[in-house]
Amino acid sequence: MITMSDITKSYRGRPADNPVLSHLNAVFDGSEDIGILGGNGSGKSTLIRLLAGMDYPDSGEIIRSPDMRVSYPLSYSGFFHPHMSGRDNVRFIARLYGADENECIRFVREFAEIGRSFDQPLSFCSSSVKSRIAFAMSLAIRFDIYLVDEVSAVGDVAFKRRCMAAFAERRKHAKIIMVSQAVTTIRRMCTRGAVIVDGQLSWHETMADAINEFENQLGIIHV
Repeated sequence: MITMSDITKSYRGRPADNPVLSHLNAVFDGSEDIGILGGNGSGKSTLIRLLAGMDYPDSGEIIRSPDMRVSYPLSYSGFFHPHMSGRDNVRFIARLYGADENECIRFVREFAEIGRSFDQPLSFCSSSVKSRIAFAMSLAIRFDIYLVDEVSAVGDVAFKRRCMAAFAERRKHAKIIMVSQAVTTIRRMCTRGAVIVDGQLSWHETMADAINEFENQLGIIHV
């Protein structure tokens, strides 16, 4: 379970009286696939970073159950050290999560299909290579909840299909918290939804109801 209590988050350059998230309260118990909709700048990515522990609120408290393993955002490569190789980055992340280092290295090396680039410093690698490693690393560790900031996979069509198939396999034994503007994707993947409105979460019992609110905000009229 992840509990967010009275969370407020602002960033430099944004008016103090208009925080990204404002006194937000939410409980994610890991029993449903949650989809959160919001427009550009609404706070979707901020929410995911807070849930992952990659960022901290200005005020409030986030409590994560010790028996629930929560992922970092799917395919996110921002935590990689650029002067370390892909192999060493995978080894380091595996240690952080208490996962088997050798098994993670084997999985990522085989899944990413990047050959010798796996042992080069990431600063020498293309964004595509780094994204392949990041996506593979997201799948190498078994999580109870996967955090998803949109759904993206790089590479050719065959590789993208393999990524989505592997992620679907992981989801048989886990739940997701997904933030997105992609209504079609979030409708397909999530069962309960919310919309970020003025720094708060507006909850709905069904994903369809959340989508209706989101589309009403955007002024989308169905005929």
